[in-house]
Amino acid sequence: MLEAVLAATREHAALPAITGGGRTLHFAQLGERIERTATGLADAGMRPGDRVAFSVRPSVDAVVLALAVCRAGGQIAFVDLGAGPELLAARLALAQPQWTAAESLLHLVSAPGLRRIARSRGVDLPAYRELLPNARHIVTGRALPGAPRGALRLDRLARTAPRALPPADPAADALLIFTSGTTGEPKTVLHTLASLGAGLADIRAGLGLEPGLRVLTDQLMIGLPALIAGSHWTLPPAGLDPAASPARYLPLLGAADAIFASPAGLDAMLRELDERRAAGAERYESAVRLIALGGAPVLPPLIERALTRFPDARIRCVYGMSEILPVAIADGAEKLHASGEGDYVGRVASSVDARIDDGELVLAGPGLARAYVHELPRELGEVRTGDLARIDGDRLTLLGRKKDMLLRGTQNIYVGLYEPVIASLPGVADAAMVGVPDAIGDDRVVVAVVPEGAPEDLPADPAHPLARRVAAALPGLIDHGALPDLVVAIGALPRRGRMRKPDRGALVALVAPHVS
Repeated sequence: MLEAVLAATREHAALPAITGGGRTLHFAQLGERIERTATGLADAGMRPGDRVAFSVRPSVDAVVLALAVCRAGGQIAFVDLGAGPELLAARLALAQPQWTAAESLLHLVSAPGLRRIARSRGVDLPAYRELLPNARHIVTGRALPGAPRGALRLDRLARTAPRALPPADPAADALLIFTSGTTGEPKTVLHTLASLGAGLADIRAGLGLEPGLRVLTDQLMIGLPALIAGSHWTLPPAGLDPAASPARYLPLLGAADAIFASPAGLDAMLRELDERRAAGAERYESAVRLIALGGAPVLPPLIERALTRFPDARIRCVYGMSEILPVAIADGAEKLHASGEGDYVGRVASSVDARIDDGELVLAGPGLARAYVHELPRELGEVRTGDLARIDGDRLTLLGRKKDMLLRGTQNIYVGLYEPVIASLPGVADAAMVGVPDAIGDDRVVVAVVPEGAPEDLPADPAHPLARRVAAALPGLIDHGALPDLVVAIGALPRRGRMRKPDRGALVALVAPHVS
């Protein structure tokens, strides 16, 4: 992965590489900045295998620093500060980072005085420097008060005179991805430079990325293949989400040839355009010729709407997971015309070995992560996806889910990880987590709890005191990406069969009327 990026900085030296926050680095400048920063990190004491808790929002600085850490032999552990204090502490204890990387603004607003003000406005940031008191700190952004004493500033690291560093080892661990789990056992995927490189090459080929293509995304796993291809990666303003703010995001498409979005993000932009047309606005013109979608199921109605609005665009739908990305990439037109049962998700990527075992999709290959951190030293030889599937040649079709897994946005939610935790809360006799599908294929996550001593005919009630107590308790107990959209109390969980397993379909029917 790293060598492919650095090779692109030499091959496409004069082309623009990355733009964000009003700054543009050409490929030659990007390569030089990576090497200088990596040298500065090595001179400051970063050693191969050191881990960096990384909390810098997507930006030019974030990309440079992440690649420089890998060039110095370090490993990136992306840390979500919204995960809640207990889960965040559990993840950091598992990763055991020796370094942190954060924006100066984060250190400022998480300082004691401002932290109290932020908390009074509903924003609860951890005291960042106290999370890892023995770690070394790297700070990006403007010089602001609050940075830890002795912190290394990125702008100074980037002025270090470069020197020859040892070549990067493709087998070296490079990236930790926190995927799910509870405070007791967070689940973390560990990728090497080689496994990342295999996946990024497949994304580049599957999306048809090429030199000079202007690619709009804040996703590293799309932006890095763009760089490798010689494309021009453009970052939206930090925190700007098309799903939440489509009216603010749409103007960015005017300077883009390709975009990556979740189905929810594309749906929001299409709805915004429909509303504008209904209000008599002029016809929307865009140069976008590639729309890549991922992170959730992509259903044919969304593809049809996208092609109506962007008739000259190619649609590519990416199916993958944290352990191996991509698994398959589908052409939108092929997906529309796919026949037979199931969801056609595309042609299996060249670096993926896929097989069916008792109906379940099982994956291996060069792009597979090396291990789960909590299972080390045991390594992954393959991963069982939990998806029921059919393979016809190299064409992959999903037929359903073997595991009780929900999909919301870009998050896979394995309910078996969370239901025991919820059921253990005071006053809860039983609990289940289900997904109520919305119009674009996302799951609205609902937790149903049975109060101790409640009559069995108690109807689903989101206003029940236990439902409210559970909703308030969950942010500190489970991954924030798995937090429910709604908690209801109910007299009994519907069950079926001799084993009296929860009847999830019946439960969905009971709670769906309460999901707005």
